[in-house]
Amino acid sequence: MTLTLIGRDGCHLCEVARGVIDQVLADLPDSRADQIELVDVSVDADPALREQWGEKVPVILVDGRLHSYWRVDATRLKEALEPSREPVS
Repeated sequence: MTLTLIGRDGCHLCEVARGVIDQVLADLPDSRADQIELVDVSVDADPALREQWGEKVPVILVDGRLHSYWRVDATRLKEALEPSREPVS
């Protein structure tokens, strides 16, 4: 499973989102957390991403599907990362 954080340097909400993600991953059993690849992407480094997401950062994708933007709910993210659940779009 891939968890992608699309953000930008100097973005306060991106820093908050990363903290929520880190906490959710830390709370998962190691066997589950080891199956999740966390990818950080800069919206400013890719014109296509900037066009698509613009000012909606941070954007969280689970296996390439939109999970959330602007704010990350820890409970909802944890549920999306459970192996028996489909990613929330």
